[in-house]
Amino acid sequence: MYLAKSYTDQSSIQRKTFEIKNNDFKPATMESALSFRPFVAHLKNMLKDQPSVKSEFYRYVISKFENEMTKGSAIMIRDSASYKELMELVYMILTPLATNEREHYWALSTPIPDKIFFSTDGFYDFLTRQTSSGPDITISPVELYKKQQTQYLYRLILDRLYKIPTHAKNEVLYQYTDVTTNLPKFYSIFTDTRFIDIQPTGKLPQLDYKAMEPYLLEGADTAPLEALLPLKNFRFEGFSVITMVDVTAAQATEIIRDVLVNHEYHACRNESVIQALKTLAGNDKIDFGLIPSFQINGKFVVAKAECSQSMVVEAAKKYGMTQETFDTLVTEYFANPEMVVFNHLSDDALSEHPLLRLLIAEGISSYALIPVFYNKRMAGILEVFSKDDVLLDDAIFSRLQTALPLIAQLLKYSTEEFDAKIENIIRDKFTPLRPSVQWKFNEAAWHYLESSRGETNIADIETVTFEKVHPLYGAIDIRNSTFERNRAVKEDIKNQLNLLTNTLSSLKEIVRIETAETLVCSCDKWSSEINEYLSSADEIALNRFLIAEVNPFLNRVTIEYPATKDVVNFYFAALDETTGIAFENRRKLERSLQLVNTSVAGYIENAQKSLKSAYPFYFEKFRTDGIEYDMYIGQSMAPEKPFDEIYLKHLRLWQLTSMAEIARLTEKLLPQMEKPLRTTQMIFIHSNPININFRNDERRFDVEGAYNIRYEIIKKRIDKALVSESRERLTQPGKIALVYFNDHEADEYVEYISDLQQMGLLDDNLEYLELEELQGVIGLKALRIGVKHL
Repeated sequence: MYLAKSYTDQSSIQRKTFEIKNNDFKPATMESALSFRPFVAHLKNMLKDQPSVKSEFYRYVISKFENEMTKGSAIMIRDSASYKELMELVYMILTPLATNEREHYWALSTPIPDKIFFSTDGFYDFLTRQTSSGPDITISPVELYKKQQTQYLYRLILDRLYKIPTHAKNEVLYQYTDVTTNLPKFYSIFTDTRFIDIQPTGKLPQLDYKAMEPYLLEGADTAPLEALLPLKNFRFEGFSVITMVDVTAAQATEIIRDVLVNHEYHACRNESVIQALKTLAGNDKIDFGLIPSFQINGKFVVAKAECSQSMVVEAAKKYGMTQETFDTLVTEYFANPEMVVFNHLSDDALSEHPLLRLLIAEGISSYALIPVFYNKRMAGILEVFSKDDVLLDDAIFSRLQTALPLIAQLLKYSTEEFDAKIENIIRDKFTPLRPSVQWKFNEAAWHYLESSRGETNIADIETVTFEKVHPLYGAIDIRNSTFERNRAVKEDIKNQLNLLTNTLSSLKEIVRIETAETLVCSCDKWSSEINEYLSSADEIALNRFLIAEVNPFLNRVTIEYPATKDVVNFYFAALDETTGIAFENRRKLERSLQLVNTSVAGYIENAQKSLKSAYPFYFEKFRTDGIEYDMYIGQSMAPEKPFDEIYLKHLRLWQLTSMAEIARLTEKLLPQMEKPLRTTQMIFIHSNPININFRNDERRFDVEGAYNIRYEIIKKRIDKALVSESRERLTQPGKIALVYFNDHEADEYVEYISDLQQMGLLDDNLEYLELEELQGVIGLKALRIGVKHL
């Protein structure tokens, strides 16, 4: 705001007078005078209020000023050079004695700061460096300058004359581009107004603080104040002290902070962050890259799109380093992160650090890696590099330290954004997954994310496959659930027909309608048919009769004969599915089914969660009339952990044990059921491993290949299997059926049965059964064992 052009040339740099440019705001319209009187008054107050070792010096200075100013307090600006000694005393008192004038940007200005009449060499040199012709710099546009000056003056008036504090500071941020480094520099320009007196030329008007408050904020409209307090009605006397402080480092870090606060970052590609780091380093020939610590299944990966600013990533891609090799090097670094600096890159260091070959090929002269941590965890890497002969030394790294906490946040946010993308792909393309297979889907999502960033931006999600896994299948079925459902429907229909007959009979007592007689006969006919057999076709015809004939008739009757309304409404209330008598049996059945299924599903879920398997496995359950579940375990589920048959045996024993516990559980639930329902338990033993794929369309795993499909077919058909040469169903309430093909499969389970018999879970009634041929399936056998109930 105060950069200026030369006005009067004197012999000493400190005594040159500068006029502020863009001053279309005319301070001459108000009374203003350059004077040392307020400064002398300030010294007298200090002498009176704070006696100290400086007292004699203050007296000397006061005497000096009073002797020099014999002709009055006001000084003409053109005569300011005559008071060199007095101005030097002001500087001596207001600044530390050890201050270097070449580095201290300090100046004195008129009370309305439009002319600078005294400055340090550093202040003048700074202005001179801005252009080749000298200090002829515009900081603010004309209108903005006028507004700033007006606000500045009113802040003084309100503070001094009305004791109304303002929320704005006498401070302006100035930015320019350094011609040497070609980087932005930032200075805070502060105006000290202690040595300015303000006197009204007339009577001061009364002001309401609450009414003035909106106009006290930075940038507020000053028009209302100008109407109430015209500036021409005030006299300003004294001088201003102007100080400029380099705040480049603070402002550069503030730029990075703004990027974080406003969420304007795009991983590593944010140019404003890189530019801010260059500003901090103070050298435009130094560049930066960021590598977030992205992980897939605990392994560090480099997402090229998110690290397009990284020199080493771009070089690896450009010169054909394999992804596997590069990922290995990155993983090694993340495992043991430390600051690495290479100045004057040469071929001598190639053997120890293979990546340097890529950097030399790219023309890099200096290169450094700085590990960045967030809450003591690795957040990523900051690269510092240059293609020019720049020495990366402690001075540069020290200047960058202030930004590292913000860079750590930026890298952390980038990692969270990356993780969210992976989760969104899994949620969109797959389904909520269990931890045992999540890693495989993470890899698929990662590959999809990378491939979708190609030129076409189109990619297919890969098929998630697990090969040679051992399947375990179990089913808990509600015995005769279809029969029980049909019976409940029949009983409800009979109740509805009986109610309808009673309703029609009641209507005949109120009004004489021939149609009612006809409908009663139809009801009797349907009741007779229901007692014998009710087919699907019969049920459809009955519903058509009730909806198309009965309901319209009853609605018409209530309109024509209002006296029948209560009788008809009673019938319709019985048809409510949630409370009506016409659905009572179905509701009881559904509540009983819900009790069984909820209890069984809860048991299975808790049992498999608490199963302490030493090896990862996949578990998925399905809801039918009962509960079915699939389990898979095998080497491909955890490639980095050797698989052993003992893990499979452990799951098989758990499966048999849990089936016995479920049979006990459902038997104990019988007294709580409104419709008693019993369950059957079945296990399908399949010793040979199979391959499974995740079907994206159905969001579940399915088998792959002709042989494996046969396994799935058998699963779907064995629930209706019959014991050979009989009509007896294999599955029976209170028992567990284990279906198999080969005797050696049964031998393993016989051992488990023996163990559970000794534990008191199973009866001593093991059966070896042959099963009747199923469609396309020959040679099935089964074990069947009773469960001991408590």
